Amino acid sequence: MLESKLPAVGTTIFSRMSALASECGALNLSQGFPDFPAPERLRQALARQALEGHNQYAPMAGLPALREAIADQLAHHRGVVCDADTEITVLPGATEAIYCAITACVSAGDEVILLDPSYDSYRPAVLLAGGVPVHVPLDPVTFMPNWARIEAAISRRTRMLVINSPHNPTGAALAREDLETLNTLVARHGLLVVSDEVYEYLIYDGRTHHSALQFDALRAATFAVFSFGKTYGVTGWKTGYCVAPPALTAELRKIHQYVCFVAVTPVQQALAEFMRAEPDYPLTLAARYQHKRDLFNRALAGSALRLTPSAGSYFQLLDYAPLSDSADVQLCEAWTREVGVASIPVSVFYQQPPVQRLLRFCFAKQDAVLQQAAERLCRI
Repeated sequence: MLESKLPAVGTTIFSRMSALASECGALNLSQGFPDFPAPERLRQALARQALEGHNQYAPMAGLPALREAIADQLAHHRGVVCDADTEITVLPGATEAIYCAITACVSAGDEVILLDPSYDSYRPAVLLAGGVPVHVPLDPVTFMPNWARIEAAISRRTRMLVINSPHNPTGAALAREDLETLNTLVARHGLLVVSDEVYEYLIYDGRTHHSALQFDALRAATFAVFSFGKTYGVTGWKTGYCVAPPALTAELRKIHQYVCFVAVTPVQQALAEFMRAEPDYPLTLAARYQHKRDLFNRALAGSALRLTPSAGSYFQLLDYAPLSDSADVQLCEAWTREVGVASIPVSVFYQQPPVQRLLRFCFAKQDAVLQQAAERLCRI
């Protein structure tokens, strides 16, 4: 009889809630993807690249033109200098990049610290590598890390720490002081880091995204992971990239070449072309998405739901405690069926959920959809 390597894992909550939203005809604010078009110039570039015949395997590490465009963007936007050949790898999505980074460095019995609530792909990747996930909760109100508690969780078997900022599901964003503290911890304990920065450009109210690549000890020990899908609004293209020092990159590529080998060629061609033509397009995103966050939040002013505006990402948490004491998974499904708005329960991002009444809503939607969703929620 087959023995499952992931016996506690089923279909992800994102797939389940999107399917339920479709079944019920609900407004889908559950799964994180935009419902409006990506830049027309980018979409036209993909069509043209495919029609011109760029449809065969790209180099395993990614098209040189795209890796060079990434290096230019990192230098221009983050002040980070990296080698396009030895430190940048293009992969079919950030999730694969995270999987390859963990698989490359975690061996049987190694501990990996995960900060809960955490994105659902981290723990399975650790388990499949034979590692031991060590879950440390973020502050239950601010969702910021308690660095003393994190350091107390470090043992002689700790191999890696995974961070995520801006954060999914909470929208919290690490401050510079957090990265400086982590930089010290990494140097002191010899840790490796996976820094999930897929929402790097979606950060609000004048905040600045601080990348792990901008700190010396972290720069030498980090797999920094990014997503074209999140930045350019093309999540279905499943293309991301990882930046790491040469020795770590070499190990990541050993895994990547046997997982998927290459990212899609015409997609890479289109992204390289668009990045050259509009290098500062990502810098326009914060204002666009903050408008959507604010529109949604203002429209909820008449409801009993409580919120703190998201600092980053395209997710907003809503506290439904004034309305119900039902468990979040149960209420999430009920509101999808009865209210017509789908969301994601936050408890599924925890190994040991605290007593909370929080749902995650995606505001990467057309303004009219956000307005309609808020009106439905206000009627509860």
